[in-house]
Amino acid sequence: MRCPFCGGSDDRVVDSRESREGAVIRRRRECASCQRRFTSYEKVEEIPMMVVKRDGRREEFDRTKLLRGLRRACEKRPVEMRMLEALCDGVEGAFGNREEKEMSTADVGGLVMERLKELDQVAYVRFASVYRRFEDLGDFVDELKELIGRAPARPSGTRPEPET
Repeated sequence: MRCPFCGGSDDRVVDSRESREGAVIRRRRECASCQRRFTSYEKVEEIPMMVVKRDGRREEFDRTKLLRGLRRACEKRPVEMRMLEALCDGVEGAFGNREEKEMSTADVGGLVMERLKELDQVAYVRFASVYRRFEDLGDFVDELKELIGRAPARPSGTRPEPET
């Protein structure tokens, strides 16, 4: 490690600590030439996860982009941010556990929709309308029918009580 103060390459490690839940090691070092201390960080080099777009382009998986889409789908819905973060963690975990580091947008969207359906059905339909590129009202109605078919039945003519 080269000293940032004098450029010397001889140093000793004074202290090592884990940070970010063990993902990074922080090392305090002391230069043998000028005796000044500096900090270095060590982390495992990761292979980036790539998403294969519909048109064949590849781009790096962007958690921020996924979270932005989920927030938009959940606007004005009773879904906490920590739930969306957990959903993103689950998708990233499923992605990261695969040996193949590429995944199609269809696979990513499928994972998201599975989890979003359990979290909030309105947000699910919103997300599906963009992800599946609904062309007309018929596509929207078909998705709603499928969703209603899986939902627990309510007595006819009743509506759930509004939340206050």
